[in-house]
Amino acid sequence: MSNRRLTAYTFLLITAIIWGVAGPVIKFTLFEFPPLIFLSYRFLISAVVGIALLWWTKPTFPTNPGKAIATVTLGFLTSTVTLGLLFLGFAETTSLAGITISAMGPIFVALFGVLLLRERVTRLETFGMALAFLGTVVTVVEPVFAATPRVLETTIRGNFFVVLSLLIGVGVVLLEKVILKKGVSPSVITHTAFIVGACTTVPLMFLTYPIQEIVSTLTSASHGAHLGVWYMAILSGTIAYILHGRGLKAIEASEASLFSYLGPIFGVPLSLFWLGETVSAPFAIGCIIIALGVTIAEFKRKKRRH
Repeated sequence: MSNRRLTAYTFLLITAIIWGVAGPVIKFTLFEFPPLIFLSYRFLISAVVGIALLWWTKPTFPTNPGKAIATVTLGFLTSTVTLGLLFLGFAETTSLAGITISAMGPIFVALFGVLLLRERVTRLETFGMALAFLGTVVTVVEPVFAATPRVLETTIRGNFFVVLSLLIGVGVVLLEKVILKKGVSPSVITHTAFIVGACTTVPLMFLTYPIQEIVSTLTSASHGAHLGVWYMAILSGTIAYILHGRGLKAIEASEASLFSYLGPIFGVPLSLFWLGETVSAPFAIGCIIIALGVTIAEFKRKKRRH
């Protein structure tokens, strides 16, 4: 294995750990911060850090209009759209459901390849992807089996937001891969994303909430909630996105997406023992179906690549 590939694997492993822990951290912090205030607070921190690092390192921002527009568009989709939907989803569903659905990224990458790029897949791969997709559907509609109408409505809506965030996120990864190939550095992409995120969410926050309510929310929140925001802004934000971009630049997008499967290893125990969430029988069945489908699809894909 080349040093470049080993370095990419290391970066992506670190990212998988950070983002695996992020699900429970988001859910915990959302107990005290509404999604829009949480996002604006997080993006504001990341934007200040990003501006300082851009000033310090002086990387080259693309001067070509096409590259510049693509970089800013990627930033908007990465921060405001993808993360906005993810936070809305976690606010209304469980951390376990959000983690499980988010881990389906590689399967959706494969589906995009089949539907948009006309990539060839075997019957066994198709069966595995279909099985994993079925498991995701079971997980998304799991609240139907054991919830009151009010909880049912909000939880399914939350699961839907997480799925929508995941679908857009897959497109974001593919677009990022294209931009990286054009020579734009991972740090420029990351810092631009959070600066754009702050510029779009902070004004929206002030239009949505009175200043007194924003100040009251920030001053009355616990130290743990503030630490959750800083974790998401610095570790899960600036550091993880730069590492992910550097890893993605060195290997194929489909291979990099496989590290998404490692997230639940770190997130699920925290959801169970820290947040005290429970696993229902339908949810467990959905997870088993997903795991079986992913195993079938990825084993065949890996064997075919070799």
